Amino acid sequence: MLSQKAKYAMRALIYLAKARDNPSDSNPVGIAEIAAKQAVPRKFLELILLELKRHGLVQSFRGKRGGYALATPPENIYFGDVIRLIDGPLAQLPCASLTAYRRCSDCEDEATCAIRHVLKQVRDASSGILDRTSLSDVLLGRSAGMTMGDGI
Repeated sequence: MLSQKAKYAMRALIYLAKARDNPSDSNPVGIAEIAAKQAVPRKFLELILLELKRHGLVQSFRGKRGGYALATPPENIYFGDVIRLIDGPLAQLPCASLTAYRRCSDCEDEATCAIRHVLKQVRDASSGILDRTSLSDVLLGRSAGMTMGDGI
């Protein structure tokens, strides 16, 4: 399940990506504006943006016209990377994770475990969409998992 923190991080990044696309507003976006427009508690958003900054996704600017802006082009920021950065592995079980594999302590035979097999498929499907969907894709109204008939 996606945490509220990851959801807020994605909202902030999408908002910053939209601001970047608006040539009339090329200045950094203030944290108060992001918080208000995206309905994110300001103090929580500050912590999230600091974490995103530490990982090179956003940059901050000081001063009267300061704020935040994307440090990376939106086409290079993928949902899967952001979610892993904030929430950790996408897999629902540690034995199904590619990035944080750990054998389940109560598993008798991992090779024949039906639960692991199904959850690896879920992980593969989810990460397939999340790792191919960038902020730019979202701004253009498309997703790696959607087709034209899905409302785009």
